[in-house]
Amino acid sequence: MLTGMKILLSITYLNMKKILLSVTACFFIIMAFAQDSPTPETKKKKKDWSKVSLAGRANDHFMIQYGIAGWASTPDSISPKGFSRSFNFYLMLDFPFKTDPRFSVAIGPGIGTDHIFFDKTNITHIDHSNPLRFQNVKDTNHYKKYKLVSAFLELPIELRFSSNPQVNNKSWKIAIGAKVGTLVDIHSKGKNWVDKYGTTVAGFNDKFVQKQKDKYFFNSNRLVGTGRIGRGNLTLFGTYQLGSLIKDGLGPTAKPYSIGLTLSGL
Repeated sequence: MLTGMKILLSITYLNMKKILLSVTACFFIIMAFAQDSPTPETKKKKKDWSKVSLAGRANDHFMIQYGIAGWASTPDSISPKGFSRSFNFYLMLDFPFKTDPRFSVAIGPGIGTDHIFFDKTNITHIDHSNPLRFQNVKDTNHYKKYKLVSAFLELPIELRFSSNPQVNNKSWKIAIGAKVGTLVDIHSKGKNWVDKYGTTVAGFNDKFVQKQKDKYFFNSNRLVGTGRIGRGNLTLFGTYQLGSLIKDGLGPTAKPYSIGLTLSGL
């Protein structure tokens, strides 16, 4: 079971990297074609985008993202389980290029969260006397459901291309960029205290929940590469954190990534 899960996460991670590379390649190919000098035969047919009015257009000023999440570069001893997920929300300001408003730069604040689930695991993030460990507790009492939740206040920036900015909610879109973030919360959450056989321990019930907050082992800031591609108000996104979530020397390397859908508009 664990081997299958690790293979699935590895495949997801590789697919996410391929998508980000493809988005980047597509963007620069489109940019190259958009900047080609027109030949005499096509000059009359080419639209002068610098004279196009963008009054009242919608251009992804808000973005809601939801998708699967995971960690790359982790040792085999870390065993995520279930549907680890990412949820992000951003409010962006968009600045079209005057010479060609199909291209624009967007920037704005938001928040990004990851929910990483684990199976029969205890994370020792409240114990500062040792490096951070992911303990296998399958042979003793443990939480039936267990996850690590992180939340970052973020500032993304995107270089965007829209095939027709006048009807942006119906055009093809590509965006590449990055986001910087500062950690505002990270905690573990366990639900339903059970024994090694999966039976609820006497004195507890299946609704028992415990949260433990501690930022000691985790980096306060992060830098994440981003990419999006799609049409209209729905695009596919991918992200990859360039550094580890866990501080060097205090625990294993863990580089968060995510892939999913973006709903945008206004």
